[in-house]
Amino acid sequence: MVYAVYAVTQFESSSGIIYLRFPLHYLAYRFINQISSAALFPHITGVPFPKNFSTVAKTILKRLFRVYAHIYHQHFSEIVQLQEEAHLNTSFKHFIFFVQEFNLIDRKELAPLQELIDRLTNTGK
Repeated sequence: MVYAVYAVTQFESSSGIIYLRFPLHYLAYRFINQISSAALFPHITGVPFPKNFSTVAKTILKRLFRVYAHIYHQHFSEIVQLQEEAHLNTSFKHFIFFVQEFNLIDRKELAPLQELIDRLTNTGK
């Protein structure tokens, strides 16, 4: 028997909240294809990055943030059961420091996990 693991993403629209379900393997496949693309991430010294590199990189990071948000909101109890929360928190903390240092994700996009971000980065009030 094959089980599909789905991510559920919600979007607000004029008619309310819309939930989209898609297989996580599709998301992982897209990340791998984009990151492996020599057209987007040149593998040869001296080859310039494409003009849309910044936009594409920011989109990738925004989607990765949504994966973290999904894990924290939907699977954190399982992470705690496995005693892996320190690893998840450390990974997320490094990710957040990176995106904040280079202003790669708009602050409003980080709102779903802002309380956790403040605690992990010691910026809470």
